[in-house]
Amino acid sequence: MIQNDTIIALATPAGVGAIAVIRLSGENAIKIVSNFFKSVKKNKLLSEQKTHTVHLGHIFDNERMIDEVLVSVFKNPNSYTGENIVEISCHGSVFIQQEILQLFLRNGCRMADNGEFTMRAFLNGKMDLSQAEAVADVIASNSEASHQMAMQQMRGGITNELKELRGQLLDFAALIELELDFSGEDVEFADRTKFRELVTKISTVLKRLIDSFAFGNAMKNGIPVAIIGEPNVGKSTLLNALLNEEKAIVSDIAGTTRDAIEDEMIIDGVAFRFIDTAGIRETEDLVESIGIQKAYEKADNAQLIIYLLDASRKQESRDKRQDEITKISNRFEHKRLLVIANKIDQLSDDEISMLNAQFSNLILLSAKQKTGVDSLKNELTSLVNKGALSNNETIVTNSRHFEALTNALESIQSVENGIEIGISSDLFAIDIRECLRYLGNITGEYDVDKDILGHIFSNFCIGK
Repeated sequence: MIQNDTIIALATPAGVGAIAVIRLSGENAIKIVSNFFKSVKKNKLLSEQKTHTVHLGHIFDNERMIDEVLVSVFKNPNSYTGENIVEISCHGSVFIQQEILQLFLRNGCRMADNGEFTMRAFLNGKMDLSQAEAVADVIASNSEASHQMAMQQMRGGITNELKELRGQLLDFAALIELELDFSGEDVEFADRTKFRELVTKISTVLKRLIDSFAFGNAMKNGIPVAIIGEPNVGKSTLLNALLNEEKAIVSDIAGTTRDAIEDEMIIDGVAFRFIDTAGIRETEDLVESIGIQKAYEKADNAQLIIYLLDASRKQESRDKRQDEITKISNRFEHKRLLVIANKIDQLSDDEISMLNAQFSNLILLSAKQKTGVDSLKNELTSLVNKGALSNNETIVTNSRHFEALTNALESIQSVENGIEIGISSDLFAIDIRECLRYLGNITGEYDVDKDILGHIFSNFCIGK
């Protein structure tokens, strides 16, 4: 939390590269660098240059030249951290990087902690806490969807969503507190009808944001898709076909897959995490039964489930297959379920037509021949509700925000119940203050515990 010193860190990944960027921030950052920087233009002092300018020159340690560099100057308050910032672009040699870092560490700088540049930006009012957290999400984003959600939050999505409602609630809170000062005179300054409408509105918004967390968290970390079915229906072959690599062992021996195998791929900008599971059947094999139990657990935790049937088992009646589908549908009635008939390469055209006629919404493919796999991918993306992303709606992806919103909703529902049963103002004024505190914790408008701040920014990389 100390901000009166100058911090330094490598802002680009460690290791050899074409260039490296070393960042300094603090009141004396420009002054420190100017002591060791000589511009290619004579008598050009770095401290006298305008903000947001770039200068070519050399870094010297006494008379020894370390490297030719480009130095970018950003003066407070118009910088990322709100302090003076200098960024030194040098050649990407590890030796050069360390020489420059050590030079400034010996002359007034200290190494930055994880996320300290962004923490200073937050503490200096350059962004609120939710926007600061989004910086880490932008860096970690591995798909178009996760990047879009992180950018929306960094632009102040959840802050803008709550700002007006929180302001109106503050106004009513002030009137309620005023009523308490005149409690002996039985007066009401806050219009109860309008107050009830506002509380209902806040409750609706909070519920929508809370409901978005399951989708947002899955989109951020990869939507889990469990592939389940009986042994030897082609689950591992399908996983390999989806990933386009030999990830899972494929064998004609039933029960080959004993443990869940997972891997991730991006389809149409959305990350999916596919999980190949053990074949579901009755067995006395202890190890296999543990794998089957794990298969059910993975399916219970998945957002999407692919249930695989073996289309080549021609002796199986339509009723038996329908019973299988019904049993699985009932078992996972609250999940999005795709039923797939695999191994259609072993069927004639007439048999394929019959299968289509017998079952509606059945996806036919051959994982071995990779026939129909692209259609399955299209079906998977169609099941993901990307409308919220397309409409640029606020989607909660941060578990800390989810917890604060849940607590805020409980508080506002207590206020709502208090209004309905007509309790005195002093009782639900406490719940109003609690709701405001939880909402303020999301953006950092209320005092946030130092330990919480430390935990948040410890997840950042050094240099950011």
